[in-house]
Amino acid sequence: MKLLHTMLRVGDLARSIHFYTEALGMSELRRFDNPEYKYTLVYLGYEGGNPAQAEIELTYNWGVDAYEMGTAYGHVAIGVPDVRAACERIRAAGGQITREPGPLKGGTSFIAFAADPDGYKIELIEQGS
Repeated sequence: MKLLHTMLRVGDLARSIHFYTEALGMSELRRFDNPEYKYTLVYLGYEGGNPAQAEIELTYNWGVDAYEMGTAYGHVAIGVPDVRAACERIRAAGGQITREPGPLKGGTSFIAFAADPDGYKIELIEQGS
């Protein structure tokens, strides 16, 4: 088995694509518009996505501009070589850091958290270069 993608419903597709490409450095890999059912899917990721890495699927249901965030959702984690530099890149692209860089409480990882434009949490975990 293999993890292929995580799907997030978004209220403004262009705004979300901007965040994931500019703030997090992902590439848009493919897009699918379905006029009959009124939705668009955009897949983003690193290094060409599948099969090398899992992807993020942004789902935009035409005409829906907001969703309620459930209490079960946690976050998407991204390994980065330098958490502080990643936070600066996110801020420079207009993103929001919700937890400043620092050690994980009770652990050894160095992390930070950002929020995407729809409020989904993104954990940044320092992995070295």
